[in-house]
Amino acid sequence: MFEIVKAGGWLMLPLILCSVVAAAIIIERLWSLRRKQVLPEDLTTRVWSWAHSRQLDDGHLRALSESSPLGMILAAGLQNRNRSRDIMKEVVEDTGRHVVHELERYLNSLGTIAAITPLLGLLGTVIGMIKVFTAITNHGVGNPAVLAGGISEALITTAAGLSIAIPSLIGYRYLRGRVDSHVVEMEKEAMKLVDAMHVEIPEAGGS
Repeated sequence: MFEIVKAGGWLMLPLILCSVVAAAIIIERLWSLRRKQVLPEDLTTRVWSWAHSRQLDDGHLRALSESSPLGMILAAGLQNRNRSRDIMKEVVEDTGRHVVHELERYLNSLGTIAAITPLLGLLGTVIGMIKVFTAITNHGVGNPAVLAGGISEALITTAAGLSIAIPSLIGYRYLRGRVDSHVVEMEKEAMKLVDAMHVEIPEAGGS
């Protein structure tokens, strides 16, 4: 393996670095974007139990906000439950944008790696072919060993670039889809909360 990396030339160093970073991002995002981490199943039930038993104090809201991304959105809405529906919805949407930004963390970097690694491989191909033609100019075509270094460098860097880009692109698309799915679910839960609080507030005021 070391001989292959060595034959690929200096461009193998940034390619290896890209592969390590891409693998780290994919593993970290797969762990962070687990459904139970983003959308705990019992969270909405707990929120409703607190609401009906009138336990929505600062301590509960702080714990809710720190529990998960969905909890952060619900807590923001509940902190404004005594205000109008439009204001409550606006606060929820604003908090949701911040949560989505956190869910998408590092995904742009992963997409960039998927885009630039084939270009780095192509650059290695060009450099390798330049070496081949330089060797031909200096030594002719009679000695294949002279040409082998440039050709191997061209092929190795191209293969390395594609080998990194393909799984990186797959990981990027998969994680982007997972984020979009979580966002739809969080939006659904948040809007249910807004509508329910909007109905319940007038009733509480009239009693």
